[in-house]
Amino acid sequence: MSNLDALFKPASVAVVGASGTPGKVGHDIFVNILKGGYTGTLYPVNPRAKSISSVRAYADILDIPDPVELGIIILPPVAAETAITHAIEKGVKAIVIVSAGFKEVGGEGVQIEKRIVDRCREAGVRVVGPNCLGVINPKSDICLNASFSGRMPAAGNISFISQSGALCTAVLDFAADKDFGFSKFVSIGNKADVDELDLLRYFHADPETEVIMLYIEELQRGPEFIEAVKEITGGDRPTPVLAIKSGRTAAGARAAASHTGSLAGSEAVYDAIFTQSGIIRVDSINELFDFGTAFAYKNESATGKMRRKVPMGNRVAIVTNAGGPGIVATDMTIHSGLELAKLSEETVEALKSHLPDTANFNNPVDVIGDAAQDRYENALSAVIKDEGVDGAIVILTPQSMTNAIGTAEAVVRIAGRSHKPILCCFMGIIDVSAGVKYLQEHGVPVYRFPEGAAKSFGALYKYSRWLNRQQLAPFPVKHDKARADAIISEALEKGESYIGEIGGVELLGCYGFNTLSTELTTSADAAGMAAEKMGYPVVMKIVSPQIIHKSDAGGVLVGLDCKEAVTDGYTTIVENAKKFNPDAQITGVLIQQLAPKGTEVILGMSRYPIFGPLIMFGIGGVFVEVFQDVAFRLAPLTRNIAKNMVRSIKGYKMLTGFRSAPKTDISAIERMLVSLSDLVLNHPEIKELDINPLIVHPEGKGVTVADCRFILEDPK
Repeated sequence: MSNLDALFKPASVAVVGASGTPGKVGHDIFVNILKGGYTGTLYPVNPRAKSISSVRAYADILDIPDPVELGIIILPPVAAETAITHAIEKGVKAIVIVSAGFKEVGGEGVQIEKRIVDRCREAGVRVVGPNCLGVINPKSDICLNASFSGRMPAAGNISFISQSGALCTAVLDFAADKDFGFSKFVSIGNKADVDELDLLRYFHADPETEVIMLYIEELQRGPEFIEAVKEITGGDRPTPVLAIKSGRTAAGARAAASHTGSLAGSEAVYDAIFTQSGIIRVDSINELFDFGTAFAYKNESATGKMRRKVPMGNRVAIVTNAGGPGIVATDMTIHSGLELAKLSEETVEALKSHLPDTANFNNPVDVIGDAAQDRYENALSAVIKDEGVDGAIVILTPQSMTNAIGTAEAVVRIAGRSHKPILCCFMGIIDVSAGVKYLQEHGVPVYRFPEGAAKSFGALYKYSRWLNRQQLAPFPVKHDKARADAIISEALEKGESYIGEIGGVELLGCYGFNTLSTELTTSADAAGMAAEKMGYPVVMKIVSPQIIHKSDAGGVLVGLDCKEAVTDGYTTIVENAKKFNPDAQITGVLIQQLAPKGTEVILGMSRYPIFGPLIMFGIGGVFVEVFQDVAFRLAPLTRNIAKNMVRSIKGYKMLTGFRSAPKTDISAIERMLVSLSDLVLNHPEIKELDINPLIVHPEGKGVTVADCRFILEDPK
C-alpha cells in the first residue's frame, strides 16, 4: 500500500474542527463528505457539539473507538498542532490541513508548520497543506469529497494537482460544464510535506490515472524534479503531464552583469524544466481541458490492451463540410507545428468515387454542406488509410441536412479500427449536441472550434516526438579541472568577482574551447609590438573591471592590419573608455588575433537557487538582447539536450546553410554546450558567464571564442 493511499482511499476519515454552522469551512467539508456518498466511515470531531448533521461528534480524535486513516484538520495553527499530535497518537496514516495561518503568513505560523511536519515525518504520516482546498476521489468505490468545494466532479481517468485552492473551485465548475471527469483531485497549498513530485509519482503508479494535470505557482525541487518526471512522461510506462504555470511574463528577468543574466527570468527556468522533463505546457485553463481530452484518448490494440493514440508524424488530413472552418483549421494546424498531409493518388481516386463532383478531393477534403454521414464515413475512411496521413481532424457545421449523431457514429466506427488519432470539431451547441455526447461517451475528443482541435493535435505530436526521441551517445570529453580551480581560486583570493578575457580564455581552454592568441598591453608601443608578434589582422579591446560591455564604451576595434593603426587605436580606446566612465580603472588594452569569419552565437549561464545553472544558447553579437533569440536549459546538459536546444531557436536556419551560406559546425556547438555544462557544475563559484560571440565556422572547422566574461561569487 502506498503511503499516499490514505489520502485518496481511506477506510475512515475524521474531520477535526467539524462545525454545525452552515457556511463555515468545518461544516461544509464535513457535509460534502457525508452527502457525497463516501463509502468509508466518517467521524466529526468537535468538543462543543454532540452531533454534526445528525452524526455523533467526538470531543477529541482520541475518543473515536475505531481506527482512523485520514485526518482532516480545520483549526487555527496552535490548536491544529495539538490536534495533529493526538492524530498521530491515534494512528492516522495521513493528514490534510485545510486551515490557513501557517508559513504563508510568516511569524509563529512558520515555526508551527515546521514542528508539525517534523513530527509527522518522524511518525511516517504524510501531510497535504496547510492552506489548501483538500482532496477528492470521485470513483464509485470511494466517493470522497474531502474539500470545501460543494461540487463532486464526474469520475474519469485524469488526475489534477493544484497549488491554488481558489483555482480548484473554478476548475471543478469548468469541468462540470464540459462533462469532464477526474480520477483524483488535490490542492496542495503550502506543500509543507506532500508536493507535486510526490503526487506525480503516485499518480503515475495509479492504474486509474491516464493523464496528469498540474497547476504550478512555484517548484521547490530542481534537477531531482526533472530526472524523476522524465521517467514518468517518457519511460517504459509513460503518463502524459500537462502543466499550466502562473506568471507567464518574463518580469522575473533581472538586471545583471551578463547578457545571460538579463535574459534569464524565472520563466526561462520553468520552460527549461518543462522541456527537459517532457511536460506539455499549456497557456490557459481552456487549453488544459482541450489537451487533457486528447491525451486521454485511447483505443484497444491488437493485443487487447488499451493504447494511447498519438501520431507518429505531423501530417494531418482535414475532412470538413464547410470551407471557412477548413481554412481556419488549416491555419491553426500549421501554426501548431503540423502540416497538411499530401494525399496519394489512390486516396484521391477513392474520394472521387464517393463524393460529388463539387467536392474538394485534396486536403482539406470538403464533402460539401449537404453531406450526410455516409459522405463523412467514406471520406474519413479513405484519408485515414493513407500512409502519408498521421491523423485526421473532422469538422462538422450544422446544416439543415446534417446528421450529427449519424456522423458521430461513423467517426467512432472508423476510430475504433485505426491506431491514428482522429479529433473532431462539431461547431455549435444545440444542433450538434447529440453527436457531441455520442463522441464523448465513446472517448473521441470533440471540440467546439477548429483551433482547439488543431492545437490539441499539435500537443499530441509534440508528446509523440518526446516519446520517440533518439538517445545519442555522450561526447568524449577531457577537462583540466585542477587548472580551472586554480584560476578561479586565484581570482577570489585577490577579491576579484570578475574574470575577463585574460583569465577567461584560459579557463575555457581547460574545457576544450578553441581560443585565440591574446595579450594584455599597457602602452601604445607595447600594443604595437604584441600585434607585430601575433600577426595581422588583430582586435583591440579595453580591459577594465568597471566596463563589462566593451562595445557600449567604444572599447573595441576590429580588423587592424598594421602597427600604426594599433598604436593609434590604443589611444583611441583608452580615451573612449574614460569618456564612458571617468571613474573606470583602466587595466590596459587586450590585443587578440582576429577570429576567422563565421556565424556569431552566444553561450551563457546564470545560476539560480534550487534549480542550479541555467544555460543559454542563441544568436549572438551586439544585438543579442534586442532579438532575444535564445533558448535555456538547466544543467546538466546531455548531448540530446544540447542538440534540441540548438534546434529550438528561430535562427537555427542561419546555421544550416541558409541562402547559399555554408552549413556551420553545429556538432561543435553542441559539444561546447555540454562542456560548458560540465564547467559550471564543476565550479559553483561561477555565478554568471557569457561567451559572446562564439564564432561558428563551416562544418568540420569547429568554433572559436571571440569574447568572454565570468562573474564569480564565493559559495562559502
